[in-house]
Amino acid sequence: MQSSTHPAAAMPNWFDPAVLVATCGGIGRIPFAPGTFGAAVGVLISALLGNLLAPATSGLALSTASATAVEALVLMVINVAGIPLCSLAASRLSRGSDPGAIVYDEMASLPLGLLVVPAAARSPVLLVLAFLLHRLFDITKPFPCRRLEHLPAGLGIMADDWGAAVWMAASLWVARWGGLV
Repeated sequence: MQSSTHPAAAMPNWFDPAVLVATCGGIGRIPFAPGTFGAAVGVLISALLGNLLAPATSGLALSTASATAVEALVLMVINVAGIPLCSLAASRLSRGSDPGAIVYDEMASLPLGLLVVPAAARSPVLLVLAFLLHRLFDITKPFPCRRLEHLPAGLGIMADDWGAAVWMAASLWVARWGGLV
């Protein structure tokens, strides 16, 4: 007697372009804590964007405000693109509404929260703190993050991480205002 599901249908195509991008080049396939690795990629993206656009090093003659605006625009495009991308990847992975292998949401949302810190002030200590805070809020899902993850498809996949980024940003702002970092 044969199984009712075809073996090929159960195996996702990890090289499908949407799946490959949504898993950050396969990082999401790491069998333990894939979101942690996705968030680490987000820290690298924030550091690279900050250095690329920093007024002192970019050669673009951007003011700090202009550099932050360009960085925010780039990150908004990355995050908005994540909605249909994660929807498509989730449907192709056929593993629930927010498959663990999709880590694009962590990668894209963490740099958004770092926009409250000027690129020149993003020290290694601050980046580690941002990483830890983002993971804490992504895992514990304080209000309204838990509700946001119930939005449809890719919007829900992305939105709960945006909530974690807002919590992270608020925590970093308070820490900087209080002189802790």
